[in-house]
Amino acid sequence: MIGSITSIARLIGIARTFARHDALFPLERMGVTPVIVSVAKLVSRRAAPGRPGERLAAALEELGPTFIKLGQALSVRPDLVGDAIADDLSALQDRLPPFPGATAREIIEQELETPVGELYRHFDETPVAAASIAQVHFAETPDGDMVAVKILRPGIEARFRQDIDLFLWLSRLLERTRPALRRLRPLEVVRTFEASVNIEMDLRLEAAAASELGENSEHDNGFRVPKIDWVRTGRRVMTLERIEGVRIDDLAALAEAGFEPRDILRRSAESFFNQVFRDGFFHADIHPGNMFVAPDGTLCPVDFGIMGRLDRKTRNYLADMLIGFLDRDYKRVAEVHFEAGYVPARKSVGAFTQAVRSIGEPILGKPLHEISLARLLAQLFQVTETFEMETQPQLLLLQKTMLVAEGVGRTLDPSINMWMLARPLIEEWVIANRGPEARLRDMVGDTVSKLERLPQLLGRAEAVAEALSGNERLSSGYRHESESSPGFFGSNSILYVLIAVIAVLLIANL
Repeated sequence: MIGSITSIARLIGIARTFARHDALFPLERMGVTPVIVSVAKLVSRRAAPGRPGERLAAALEELGPTFIKLGQALSVRPDLVGDAIADDLSALQDRLPPFPGATAREIIEQELETPVGELYRHFDETPVAAASIAQVHFAETPDGDMVAVKILRPGIEARFRQDIDLFLWLSRLLERTRPALRRLRPLEVVRTFEASVNIEMDLRLEAAAASELGENSEHDNGFRVPKIDWVRTGRRVMTLERIEGVRIDDLAALAEAGFEPRDILRRSAESFFNQVFRDGFFHADIHPGNMFVAPDGTLCPVDFGIMGRLDRKTRNYLADMLIGFLDRDYKRVAEVHFEAGYVPARKSVGAFTQAVRSIGEPILGKPLHEISLARLLAQLFQVTETFEMETQPQLLLLQKTMLVAEGVGRTLDPSINMWMLARPLIEEWVIANRGPEARLRDMVGDTVSKLERLPQLLGRAEAVAEALSGNERLSSGYRHESESSPGFFGSNSILYVLIAVIAVLLIANL
């Protein structure tokens, strides 16, 4: 009860902030707090310039760190907020005033239990960047290594916990009172956001993500991840190699350094393709401020708080889907969705094929350099409500990342389609992973995996049989003595039946 009262009180304050920016429409659409919305309109509403998404972004920015992160998370969910608002939220500025350098020193010393003077020969107290969760300082180690030190904001964990508890309360209320919106899984959306934020709140996990990405790309020419200084890294502090370079979208600086935009664009496309399809682990926050071009032309990413993962089956489905689109084989694209379970089996393949064609033809009919695979995926996700297609958060994150990558690519050279530059890699990957030999290899691997699980399944079957036989012996006490001997449904028979069922299921899946 007390928690609900607290949440309602906080919601009133949030609604007033939305009203001041004329951005109450999200709460109006949800329809779960009409009284609060009405009061907020009367008390605080005023005319505000800009598009609805811009006004919402301004309100979220005023509400602070958690809401800024929420806005960024919603920018990859056009299925929830629409394309126009998602685009405006993607421009949400993750900048806050810096906290004092003296406070940064205190946090470092508390976290690493060592004086700053022993950890770093020089520590610049003026941060080079200050965002909603952390800020970054340049420093030099006693060994002379030039590093960047990322430090969490003081008290940020408690602030996020409080706000996420409010989001959880609101999402549960939404699912109870608006059954039509359960398909969008608001509680799961918040849980996913919570998990993402929890990762960003532990800089050891971000450091691990950078380390994994670095190992995956260790032998990739033209792409390098800064090394982590694990000795000077903890939950609230991360130290990594300092990157010297030019922002990937700074055309004047790139030209002055003698770089050819087409070469940079090719490296960018290849590295993104390798991360998504080869490794299934990709940098999901590759806006221009997070990608630099080193003096030797190597691409160097920074900020590894938001990463995406795709399992092998999802990558295969995604590859089949994109190839189907590029070949204009819309029936195959539709079939892939049914095979993956994205669309319920009771829906019509023919009707879904028709919808897919309506999406693909307008986009694929454009000149090659204007084709946007990210837009294609975005429009595909828009048909989710009609065909009861469940939201796929990992694909939405990928789609948004692709959209940002395409934007950077067009900045570098608007006459080139970056995905076509990676076509040789795509064709090679498809042959190696989706050709007949690869499919046979996958089938054999699945079969072996199922056979390896057979002893475990048999063990479980035996345990179930023993439990059933125990119940049989217990109930036999109420029978005539002549009926006490095990019959067809005795313990051994039950075991044999269960084994037979498991065997049939295994054979059916081979």
